[in-house]
Amino acid sequence: MPGEDTNHDTEFDEAAFEAAEAAMRESRERLAEVPAEVVICNHVMGLYELAAIHLSAEPPSLREAALAIDAVACLLEGLEGRLGADAETLMNALLNIRLAFVQIKNAQGG
Repeated sequence: MPGEDTNHDTEFDEAAFEAAEAAMRESRERLAEVPAEVVICNHVMGLYELAAIHLSAEPPSLREAALAIDAVACLLEGLEGRLGADAETLMNALLNIRLAFVQIKNAQGG
């Protein structure tokens, strides 16, 4: 409204921005302390879970699941030998989700 003091909103926005910026800085510092292979493995698991969500949907979304499964495969196969102790577990998970995909696709007549 004309004549109203809007400095309060500006101060709040600046304070919120500064708090968010500080939180982001802190998150980045914490993330930098974690080995890259751990972060990548966590992302692979997120993609695996995304595939599982699409496979378990009613009806299953095979196109979306296939994309997530292919992304998991790209990372695991492309980074073979570089993901540490969790690599074997992740490869087994990839084999299992691929098998589930084929079973669901066949059950749908595809």
